[in-house]
Amino acid sequence: MKKYIQITAGRGPVECARTVTLVAREICKSVPGLTTYDCEPHKSEPNCYMSITLVSDQEIPSSALAAWEGTVLWHSTKNPYRPKHKRNNWFVGVHFIDSLDLPTINDRDIIYTSCRSRGKGGQHVNKVETAIRATHVPTGISVRCDNERSQSQNKQTAKERLMLKLLDIQEKAKTSVQTKNWANHNSLVRGNAVKRFSGPL
Repeated sequence: MKKYIQITAGRGPVECARTVTLVAREICKSVPGLTTYDCEPHKSEPNCYMSITLVSDQEIPSSALAAWEGTVLWHSTKNPYRPKHKRNNWFVGVHFIDSLDLPTINDRDIIYTSCRSRGKGGQHVNKVETAIRATHVPTGISVRCDNERSQSQNKQTAKERLMLKLLDIQEKAKTSVQTKNWANHNSLVRGNAVKRFSGPL
């Protein structure tokens, strides 16, 4: 399973955005196999990012998770952005995010079973199993269709309904995770840093 590492400046100033870049470099040194998945550049300063998301296809050791998860402090010995600024300590947040285990929409994962139709339709509907139930095996989600008079038509309609239902679940899951990830930007806790660095910005 893929693991994502999000380094965020929260809503901090440019110094925090620069710290995101520096901390991302330090994480890549200590955790092998990381690549940049996504980033949000600072609105004006180059090499400064409000957030950087790294991704790994490998299992990240639990020791690395414990060492980096939380708030990271960078003590600036030189500030090229505001040289006369009295503040020297800048904080960023580091969050580990699991990849979504979303259902794969594949026709091979769907089982179709026939059953008798319900409701009006005369003797043909009652005696012939024209209704179709489509079940997505990985999730157990199923839909039933008996709107059409032929089994093949009901099968196609059931498949379309099932696909729409699964896609709706996927979109809701994505939205939920995106909301959670964006909340990380607003929940940066200053102090109690898990790691401290010192050097020029």
